[in-house]
Amino acid sequence: MSLEQKVMEEMKQAMKAKNEAALRTLRAIKAAILLEKTSEAGGKELTEADETKMLQKMAKQRRDSLDIFEKQNREDLAAKEREELDILERFLPKQMSADELKEALKAIIAQVGASSPADMGKVMGVATKQLAGQADGKAISETVKQLLS
Repeated sequence: MSLEQKVMEEMKQAMKAKNEAALRTLRAIKAAILLEKTSEAGGKELTEADETKMLQKMAKQRRDSLDIFEKQNREDLAAKEREELDILERFLPKQMSADELKEALKAIIAQVGASSPADMGKVMGVATKQLAGQADGKAISETVKQLLS
């Protein structure tokens, strides 16, 4: 079942349950899917990787907004972002824990033969491709910095 079909099913359930937060988020996902389908390539089907990338981008936007709202003590707006982030995360693949990420990055560092912070670019190139969808780019970057210094 494609992401679009899953979203449509969940939208029906959210409408029946009168769940405004879920409905708002699911509509945003559906709009993003439609935008992605009609962009440049025109009419192409989205791959699972495209869907994951799109959802990660949406989740990152919510996390960034959440941080800003929390710093500004806007709990009303922060609560909305938290609700939307929870719903988005249901569609994303399971994220790696910090320990799992560290072990995976150690293996990648050994694979590319990196030994100093100057080799961070090599490691990041391989790591972002291998760990796409499983870990946030910011978390990967911070962990690589720690391991190489």
